[in-house]
Amino acid sequence: MIDISLNKVTVNYGYKDVLKDISLEISKGEIVSLIGPNGSGKTTILKLIMGIEKPDTGAISIRKNATIGYLDQMINIEKEDYKVKDILYSSVKNIIDIENKLKNYEEKMTKTKGKKLEKIIVKYTNLQEKFMNLGGYEINEKIGKIVDGFNIGHLIDSYYNNLSGGEKRVVSFATLMINNPDILLLDEPTNHLDIQTLEWLEKYLKKYKGTVLLVSHDRYFLDKISNKTVLLEDGHLDIYYGNYSYFLEENEKRVMLDFKDYKDQQKKIKAMKESIKKLREFGTLGDNEAFFKRAKSIEKRLEKMEKISKPKEKSIIPLEFNVGNRSGNDVLVINKLNIKFDNRIIFENANMTIKYKEHVCLLGHNGSGKSTLIKEIINNNNSINIGTNINIGYISQNITFDSDETIYEIARKNYKGEESHLRSALFKFLFTKNTISKKVSKLSGGEKVRLKLFCLMQKDINFLILDEPTNHIDITTREILEDTLNEYKGTILFVSHDRCFINKIATKIVSIEDNKLVEYIGNYDDYKETINRVYKNN
Repeated sequence: MIDISLNKVTVNYGYKDVLKDISLEISKGEIVSLIGPNGSGKTTILKLIMGIEKPDTGAISIRKNATIGYLDQMINIEKEDYKVKDILYSSVKNIIDIENKLKNYEEKMTKTKGKKLEKIIVKYTNLQEKFMNLGGYEINEKIGKIVDGFNIGHLIDSYYNNLSGGEKRVVSFATLMINNPDILLLDEPTNHLDIQTLEWLEKYLKKYKGTVLLVSHDRYFLDKISNKTVLLEDGHLDIYYGNYSYFLEENEKRVMLDFKDYKDQQKKIKAMKESIKKLREFGTLGDNEAFFKRAKSIEKRLEKMEKISKPKEKSIIPLEFNVGNRSGNDVLVINKLNIKFDNRIIFENANMTIKYKEHVCLLGHNGSGKSTLIKEIINNNNSINIGTNINIGYISQNITFDSDETIYEIARKNYKGEESHLRSALFKFLFTKNTISKKVSKLSGGEKVRLKLFCLMQKDINFLILDEPTNHIDITTREILEDTLNEYKGTILFVSHDRCFINKIATKIVSIEDNKLVEYIGNYDDYKETINRVYKNN
């Protein structure tokens, strides 16, 4: 059974076709990941399915009576006294209304007799059956499981409008899951979720009975849950019947075949052009019209030939930090760190050591104190000793620039080389001649990370501190960042929930556990193996 169908859909935003005659069918129960560079039109597809946007040509159809839930819908509440629990229960308002009516009838039944009572009992019984069919008796348990899974129990009595943007998004996601729609449209669902919540969500979606179409740059997450991958690039769709790892393997095979077809056609085109040239030469030498006719015939065939475009090669961009002076062996030493906010203990006698050239990932659930620790390091807390010859470079979660200049103007201020080389240096960071004039206030999350990284690479940074650098950046930018950091000759401390990124970068995990800092050698998979082994032995 087909839940979602797009048939020859085109969307034009005036300056270009974002989607070009695309077709896609998604069957009931499929979990489909939609991948592609930022700005390729992934969110546009979700909005088309929701009916928020309309195609210029083509048709979109949804299975009759299917309910749709769309994550990107941030709940906007004007009432200041609305709490998180009000938001969660508002998603099942029909069930709550029935429950209130049942209570009403129950009260009436205690005060009524005879035929009136019989009528009320009939109404009560019918309504009770409806309540039961809607899952009314399990609703509190269901909401409880969602609240626990999304780790928002501590927010239940908080006023919604007082939450951070990330907390609001998580509450919106939880509300969506309570509704249990037939079709889930998820736009970057993993943003703002810690690893514990991510792992719970993976299990939840695997058991989910409905259809899921999701946009995500979290490769680990895509590998775990999706059974079909759709690549959107240059306005066109390519469909792969497997998860993200399958897509990588299959995509490489397809690119190789496309290159072979392209080269074979180029050889044929070259041979045909040579034949045309020779036939014309023969015709001129022998003054024979037949040679010219044959040349014209081949020329027409060449014109009618459907040309194969040269497949795009994945560009490997060599980026290199100027590390400057080598630091000492002890880059960072934390000794008996204590941090408390409003009688809430964040760290108690916490210790950690980071050695030269280590790549350390700081793990912990949301609210455990990861960003707090980063800020204490940057602000030189007395319990934190920074080693000798240390020059720190810091990329925060929310990157800001001091002025609203263009990419080029910011880059020019920081660039150490000749100005004549600046444009080619920016091109390595995927800033083309069409984008370098953009104001920094208009940049996407990925563009901000790339520009900040560009600026840091002009300085002699030997200790990089990164607070969730992969938020809002696409897979291509993540891979550039991974390649750059793996070539980096200095020391790195980073916070991330991207398990694929952690696996590729980390040489050590430091986990925040019971207000302490616990060290594990290796990457994320090594850390999980250790945790599972300890759990099994206990």
